[in-house]
Amino acid sequence: MSDNRILTYGVAMNEAFKIALTTDPNCFVMGQGVNNPWFVGKTTTGLQEKFGERRVMDTPISEAAMTGACIGAAMAGMHPIVFHPRMDFMYLTLDQVINHGASWNYMFNGKVNVPIVIRGIVNRGGEQGAQHSQSPLSTYAAIPGLKVVCPATPYDAKGLLLGALADPNPVIYIDDRWLYDEEAYIPEGYYAVPLGKANILSEGTDVTIVSASYMVKESVKAAEMLLENGISCEVIDLRTIKPVDMETVNASVGKTHRAVVAIAEWESCSVSADVSKRIYEANFGTLKAPIELVTLPDVPAPASKTLENAYYPKAENILLAVEKTLK
Repeated sequence: MSDNRILTYGVAMNEAFKIALTTDPNCFVMGQGVNNPWFVGKTTTGLQEKFGERRVMDTPISEAAMTGACIGAAMAGMHPIVFHPRMDFMYLTLDQVINHGASWNYMFNGKVNVPIVIRGIVNRGGEQGAQHSQSPLSTYAAIPGLKVVCPATPYDAKGLLLGALADPNPVIYIDDRWLYDEEAYIPEGYYAVPLGKANILSEGTDVTIVSASYMVKESVKAAEMLLENGISCEVIDLRTIKPVDMETVNASVGKTHRAVVAIAEWESCSVSADVSKRIYEANFGTLKAPIELVTLPDVPAPASKTLENAYYPKAENILLAVEKTLK
């Protein structure tokens, strides 16, 4: 491994963009603030200079229009990546995403594909309040015809973006701004992480921790703290929250007989609740304790720093949930 291949999450994603734009002449990027580090970190740095404004387009604030344009382009044979620097405002695209992008392949009996990647950035914290800090993961996971990925590591930030681009139909790619400075070794060149396949980050025997996005980092921290007390946790990074790799999850829970699901989303009607239901269905009778969920409170994101510290779950919350299952 070369030290110069230690990249941040944001730079790893930037490398994936460059590979896609270089190797696929039909690929283009469209979004708000493509040259604005405050909007997108380093994820799109230098793309417009390298590939030109016809392939890397900064757009007006018109979420539905640019998403609809990219869906149409995808149906016509292009390969667009459209991104929204604040996922909150992706709600304005739901007509285009649900009634068009997610439906066409089914409505045309598989004869029409919509190869589009829709990237939404979760912009947690920073005292920005409920209109700029939301994490509506389950909104998109509930829609038939969509796949939804949530990379948690620099390796997956690159690999899942390239994996999403290899899919013939719409993929929602959700990245969390809190992860942009995470560092890891990143292989050179092209590699794609398969969609719908979870990753076991650490093996354990006492409790299974199922997580996604930034909560994976917190889950690993919690597992390390618990190991000091002799508690062995198996940490699973879902990577893809639609479809969920329940085969990997249930194999783990079948071994540990206890589970904690930790995803930073609202609990009501959530991916976390759905995963818990599926664990119960597959492991009923062998579970040794109720499944614990570590999620956001069912209230809008606060703007006060003090309230934010209480609102967003951390490793300590996961640790307490694990200890509860063991009692």
